[in-house]
Amino acid sequence: MDGGCSCGEIRYRLASEPLFVHCCHCLNCQRQTGSAFVVNVIIESSRVELLAGEPAVVDLPRDGGGVQRVYRCPTCQIAVFSEYGRPYAKFVRAGTLDDPSAVRPDVHIYTRSKLPWVALPDGVPAFEAIYDMQELWPRASLDRAAAASR
Repeated sequence: MDGGCSCGEIRYRLASEPLFVHCCHCLNCQRQTGSAFVVNVIIESSRVELLAGEPAVVDLPRDGGGVQRVYRCPTCQIAVFSEYGRPYAKFVRAGTLDDPSAVRPDVHIYTRSKLPWVALPDGVPAFEAIYDMQELWPRASLDRAAAASR
């Protein structure tokens, strides 16, 4: 899957299928995207190939402490991916994919701050906060994530 920013300065390719896909309804994601939620495609950093441009890195504070590292186009300022304290994994903004419909959320998280008019689909796990990866992620994704973190 290929993607990029609005102006085309940043282009990237995902070199494999994602590890997992989150739909996050937290207040931080709502603020950063100006929307009701964000869909993040989680993949190993080594499997995100930059085809053009060099994103600018911005560290943003998170509610409750911590920092989110966001990679933005230096020209149009679109956030193309983020890191959440794990440099071995990128959270690619699904909306920056050339075909965002190519991915679907595997889980909805932080639904405690979900906007009341957002309807969650049947059959997709949903959590008021975060979940246990060991219980939800496929074994192959857990193995890939473990190998990438070494």
